[in-house]
Amino acid sequence: MKRDPLPSDVSADAAWRALHAAACAPYRAAGRWAWHWARGKLARDPVFRGLLERGDLPAAARVLDIGCGQGLVASLLQACADAAAQGRWPAAWPAAPSAVAYTGIELMARDVERGRTALQGLALAPRFVCADMRQAALPACDLVVILDVLHYVDHEAQQAVLQRVRAALAGAPQGRLLLRVGDAAARRGFAASQWVDRIVTSVRGHRAPPTWGRPLAEWVALLQAQGYRVRSVPMSQGTPFANVLLIADLAGAGT
Repeated sequence: MKRDPLPSDVSADAAWRALHAAACAPYRAAGRWAWHWARGKLARDPVFRGLLERGDLPAAARVLDIGCGQGLVASLLQACADAAAQGRWPAAWPAAPSAVAYTGIELMARDVERGRTALQGLALAPRFVCADMRQAALPACDLVVILDVLHYVDHEAQQAVLQRVRAALAGAPQGRLLLRVGDAAARRGFAASQWVDRIVTSVRGHRAPPTWGRPLAEWVALLQAQGYRVRSVPMSQGTPFANVLLIADLAGAGT
């Protein structure tokens, strides 16, 4: 049923509640676990609302989501596009993001199947690839999202993945990488995040692999060496963790 447009001055909280509900709704088709996971992750993880409030996600982007899980970023992007088209976007936020293409790469087959089942009816028509990010082909794109994934491979592999990401963004006029990492220099918070990471991985039915962290300064230097301008945003609000979102734009690209 089509909803009546909200006033143009709809509050940010009301807008976020509506976006949360819309982004989670498709996962009912993939089962109760997928729906509850989507609801909890989008509600409790500060990264998703922050991306919208800061305007980190561009419009009309070709999106590559590495370690996409069941595709929450794709569902959120579709919810944003729908909200904007219906006049339900808060005036206090930057312009609504949108995507013209979405490719999600995920190693865990069960997550890929949940994403495909839930999101197959979206207008965005997200494409899911079940593959290891170290070997998967990376399509040309404007935006790459890597949230809490890169620490699962060793330092050499991290650099190799980032070099391939840089190549995938090479043709974009305003290429951007959104990379969330843990700051290994903040030892207590980093240890807490690693502990919770292992628990969550186990609950999702996967074996917890070893991890390779870096201090924040090292992550930033690694990206700068590849030609990015980098901004860091603390991303642990309401949590005991040491997470940081790195917003990395190609030199010469807009902000």
